[in-house]
Amino acid sequence: MPPQLLPASAAAFAPRASSVNVVLGSKVEPWLTQTLKRINRVKRPLNSIPQHQRCLTETLSSPNAIWTLTSLMLPKAPESELRKDSNPLIEAIYNYQLIHIEAYIVHVDMVLRNEVAYKLTPDSIESLIDYHKDIYCINAKAGTYDWPEKEQHAKKLHDDFVQAINKFVYRTHVSALEGLEEEGAGELLCGKSEEVKNNIMGLLNKPLLPPPPKIVDVVRQPPLLPSSPVSANIWSQSTPSPALPAPVEPWHVLPSSPSVASTSVESTTPIWANMPLHDLQVSSPPVPYTQPYSSAGMFYSTPMVTSPIPALPLPSMLASQCGVGVGYGGFGWDRYQEYTTTI
Repeated sequence: MPPQLLPASAAAFAPRASSVNVVLGSKVEPWLTQTLKRINRVKRPLNSIPQHQRCLTETLSSPNAIWTLTSLMLPKAPESELRKDSNPLIEAIYNYQLIHIEAYIVHVDMVLRNEVAYKLTPDSIESLIDYHKDIYCINAKAGTYDWPEKEQHAKKLHDDFVQAINKFVYRTHVSALEGLEEEGAGELLCGKSEEVKNNIMGLLNKPLLPPPPKIVDVVRQPPLLPSSPVSANIWSQSTPSPALPAPVEPWHVLPSSPSVASTSVESTTPIWANMPLHDLQVSSPPVPYTQPYSSAGMFYSTPMVTSPIPALPLPSMLASQCGVGVGYGGFGWDRYQEYTTTI
């Protein structure tokens, strides 16, 4: 079994033992011998390790072997009841009290850890518990907003402090025994008291925290279905995309003969007449109008426009520019009688 580092008397709510557990090494430090000789009124032989151990145990087990670890300046009343005065000295005298934190030694180990352990006295524990309950908790509740479980949280905060202060054991190096005085009393040296003060204030000043805010789930509206009466109007307003126009047969666009049959209703009626206006989607700029013609000079193509065909100029009007045999635009002017008859 591993060696027990602390005795049962160091546990929470445990009473003080009648004898202190002291463990010395195979060699006694010179400073310990000088300290024991200084505090003993009756000269005792200190020539061996058992003599040092017996002397130290009896000294630390004395009922008067109470150490002052530190002193705390704490308010006497809640903040709302403190006296207000223009003189800071008078205000401090009436409003604050000095509490001495006392302890006794429960364990001395000069073999494994070279440490000494202190446990607070019942009077010091009771003074700290009273301050925490009557002053600190009241100030903590006044400094936070109200919520339903506030009193339960404050009670739990105080109960946790009672457990923590009863379990508090201060450990330090065995060199602290140099502060040993007559009858086993003593004080901490080398700034150790400030360390004890910080540890106890850390237990006292635990905040009273309100519960964290609850996370509220955002309720999102389900998507509207087509069968829903609310969305019926939305679906009814949607317009279908315009249908593509049917393909136009080539023979409706370019007749192959300039005969009289080309002047029928099918040839003169434009192919866009029955189309809706929104179906006339022009993807490219319109091509400038030119007189249609075919490569063969003997054929005529019906223009793909809705406006009437303008009157053709007579050959006599163009005589100054070219001969009759040259032709204009690829068809002969010597056959203009046929076309005038058709028009």
